[in-house]
Order: sequence, then C-alpha cells, then structure tokens
Amino acid sequence: MIERLQKVNDPELELDIYNLGLIYELNLDENDQLTVVITFTEMVCGCIESMPVDIKAALQDLPGIKAVDVQIVWSPRWNMKRISRLGRMALGISVH
Repeated sequence: MIERLQKVNDPELELDIYNLGLIYELNLDENDQLTVVITFTEMVCGCIESMPVDIKAALQDLPGIKAVDVQIVWSPRWNMKRISRLGRMALGISVH
C-alpha cells in the first residue's frame, strides 16, 4: 500500500502524499474494505476533489482489497512536522 501511495503526488508541492504526511490511517477490515484517512495541507487545496479518486485508483487493484473508502479529516490539523525525512530532503527543508 505504501509503495502505491508514494506514487500519488500532491500536484502543488510535487511530493507524494505518503512522505508529505497526509495519510493518517490505513485500516483494512475483515471484509477486505480499506479505509484511508487523509488530510490536506489546507482546506482550500485544489486537489480535494481529485486526490480521493487518485488514491482509490492506486489501491483498488491490490490483492486482498475489495473496496477503498477515502475519508477526509481536518483534525488533527496537518503541519510540517508530519513530512518524512525523505520528503524534507526532496523539498529542500532542514531534516533536523
């Protein structure tokens, strides 16, 4: 799942949503329903409509997954501390 999510990019920052820290939870239930809990860097992000579609497309054909549900949350609020070390290096942000 993580490899697939690393191929879904935030179009404005040109960094994948996993290393950007937008993924809050991945839950696969006993019925093979995957719930992906995500947030965005801001409430007026231009990709709010397209990102859930991109996530579903990236994950829906994985073995053991019958359906993908993407839930958008605003709490806890995203902040730059959620960006991974790799993401910080890619964006030119201090890794410390």
